[in-house]
Amino acid sequence: MSQRHRAPYDDVLQMVGWTPLVRLNRVTDGARTPVYGKCEFMNPGGSVKDRIGLAMIEAAEAEGTLKPGGTVVEGTSGNTGLALAMAAAIKGYRCIFTMPDKMSSEKVKLLRAFGAEVIITPTAVPPDHPENYVMKAKAIAKATPGAVLANQFYNPANPAAHEASTGPELWEQSQGRITHFFAGAGTGGTITGTGRYLKSRNPDVKVCGVDPEGSMIGPFFNTGEEVEGHPYKVEGLGNDKIPGTLDLDIVDEYVTVSDGDSFRMARRLTREEGLFVGGSAGLIVEAAVRKARELDDPEAFVVAVLCDWGEHYLTKVFDDDWMRENGFLTRARRRTVTDLLEARSPHAPALLTAEPSTPVQMALSTMTSHGVSQLPVVRDGACVGAVRESGLMRAVLEDPGLLERPVESVMEGPYPVVGSGTDAEEVTRLLRTNAAVLVGDAGSLRGIVTRYDAVGALTRSRG
Repeated sequence: MSQRHRAPYDDVLQMVGWTPLVRLNRVTDGARTPVYGKCEFMNPGGSVKDRIGLAMIEAAEAEGTLKPGGTVVEGTSGNTGLALAMAAAIKGYRCIFTMPDKMSSEKVKLLRAFGAEVIITPTAVPPDHPENYVMKAKAIAKATPGAVLANQFYNPANPAAHEASTGPELWEQSQGRITHFFAGAGTGGTITGTGRYLKSRNPDVKVCGVDPEGSMIGPFFNTGEEVEGHPYKVEGLGNDKIPGTLDLDIVDEYVTVSDGDSFRMARRLTREEGLFVGGSAGLIVEAAVRKARELDDPEAFVVAVLCDWGEHYLTKVFDDDWMRENGFLTRARRRTVTDLLEARSPHAPALLTAEPSTPVQMALSTMTSHGVSQLPVVRDGACVGAVRESGLMRAVLEDPGLLERPVESVMEGPYPVVGSGTDAEEVTRLLRTNAAVLVGDAGSLRGIVTRYDAVGALTRSRG
């Protein structure tokens, strides 16, 4: 049994780190290469950034730039701010954070819950624009007495925290068998520090960077050219410039993943693996699973960072309407009565009917020979009634003379008629009170759906 949490902690900051490593099963779609997720969302603040929040504050304290009663300022996508706010709450510092307006409302509310001041800035501005969230944070720190800029993009305490914790944890948890490490780079601290430690233990470990489409880091790594990025929806990873804490020399390859693939994988991780994560985790896992299929090696050991907690994205990644509005989720095609007709057994007979003058005996014979239990009674193309095998047999047993009489003398009410585009759910509702529903267009009947057909379609769809 794990020894962690067997004794009380002095405060919440001691709970940071030693997050679980969990094998992914269903989202790998049968790949022979094992893929594991490093569950950074299980840090007390809900993200991998918990590791650097305390480290940067302690570094500023050691340097003497952050004094009691001081203020911590930072430009953040949310998670670093939460980590800093959590540490500041314990240590008694004020916090001011700037955030791009594309970040989820949950993150803003969480920061304010910790007592932080949050200033929202526009996303679609150049990196050197005064309203860029990083530039704005620098200006605030400079103008605020007793303030320090955490400066996660250039702070050496950022990668150092991962070199001292995340890397050693993965080495121990994998028993030194890790072969591939997948991470993104918002600031570059996670991939740099963790990758640096892993390569110090085994130079053959492959460090793989993952970028959202629109970020310039991946293209720069692969081409050496500084391309102009474009906006993307994944939060917390990628950049429109190369962060100072990112050491590309320790990275072996860089791949890009689309917003849509990232968000769909995040939803799969939640629904199929029980791991409630955000879009950045989906982005990294999508790349790791692709590599796993490419390697096709059961002896490999692939690790993907699961960056943060999915609750930060309830109004985005896990909101079907938001996903559809942004083109990341297509609405399931509406099933119609035509689908129910097409789902009938290929051996089922075509539409069989009787006329009002048809003798009961002939109607019974038709139903018996074709294996059906009811017949619509049709006059001039319109359903005027219906007869059912069970009802006719009961009536004939009571009065054998009925066999020679026309069905109109014993028929029940007509079946409802719906158009071919009618929603299947509406047909199901009608079948609760009717033995069958007829399908017709332009005054012509073309098919029948019975309760048996509807139940059979439901059974096959869930099988």
